[in-house]
Amino acid sequence: MTISEFARLVGLAPSALRFYDDCGLLPPAEVDTTNGYRYYDPSQTERARLLRDLREIDLPLPDVRQALDAPPAEVADLIQAHLRTLHAKSTATQEAATRLLAQLLATQTTAVLGGPELASAIRQVTPSAAPPAATAATDPAPGGSSAPAGESGVGVPAAGEDLGRVLSCVLIELSPDEVVFVATDRYRLAVRSVRPVEFGGSSGRVLVPAAELAAVGRWVAAGDGVRIEVNGGLRLVRGDEARELPTVAAEYPAYEQILAGLTPPVCRVVVDRLQLLQTLEGREVVAFDIDPEVLRIGDEVRLDVIGTGSVRIGFTASLLAAALEVSVGPDVLLEICEPSRPVVVRSADQGTFTTLVMPVRLDG
Repeated sequence: MTISEFARLVGLAPSALRFYDDCGLLPPAEVDTTNGYRYYDPSQTERARLLRDLREIDLPLPDVRQALDAPPAEVADLIQAHLRTLHAKSTATQEAATRLLAQLLATQTTAVLGGPELASAIRQVTPSAAPPAATAATDPAPGGSSAPAGESGVGVPAAGEDLGRVLSCVLIELSPDEVVFVATDRYRLAVRSVRPVEFGGSSGRVLVPAAELAAVGRWVAAGDGVRIEVNGGLRLVRGDEARELPTVAAEYPAYEQILAGLTPPVCRVVVDRLQLLQTLEGREVVAFDIDPEVLRIGDEVRLDVIGTGSVRIGFTASLLAAALEVSVGPDVLLEICEPSRPVVVRSADQGTFTTLVMPVRLDG
């Protein structure tokens, strides 16, 4: 069966199946070597449905891996232990649920987007834009005494007359298939796509100051649908109300080339997002020692992971924390091609959002 057919049969999204393949939990029965298409066998149905049910109760992926091949009594013990953990962390669970609910509830070119989706895209992308006063020449190297591992960050040119002004903006690309939001400060790159409910006119793009876009986040979240109108400027329409946003006439860095230039990862690990976020609090630079089962930070932090490959890599804690904070879902996947190249941070629950975070060079 194709991935779409199997997804309908077992009640999982195709993006989730691709994620579980990446994690090694549910690899397809066959992969076409010519085009990469995944195919599944009906015999995988029971495993897929068990995986779906275990994930619906937010069972951590290391426990899911154990449960998928365990006898029923052991699976029951894992579930009961998980319920006790949920009870102990009820406050944290309620906060996470509140954040998630907030995301869900909120010849000109026109595109109509769901208000909550647009608000979520704004929330996820705008933090990656550079502060208005920052420039490539004056930005400090992330991590204090540690220098960025790459000379040009995630790939944005290191010089340019309007670079500071451009990088303080969000690029919005509109087309009939998707509306894409992009922001970068040279050390992070965030890309979020949203499928329009309606589209009119021709494809186009516009640069909007990130601060101006962030300021209307709550306003757009309150609408079922918001119309984006681009005709020299940018206008957002929600019902009988409208907001005019300033735009910037300038060229934006070719972010597509940055994404296309990523090499295959040598290390891929899935880790609990909130646990990792908590370990970054109060730190400036962190060094991760990663293997297929454990992520270590010095001798004091040990987090269970699922993955492949081993690597030692450093991050500016605040940059990585920002990427984790705007991700969605209980787990994140880190894809590392080498310690001096951008690291991809993405979640199982939202394949339309990708963040690249530039690591730092570790002394010694």
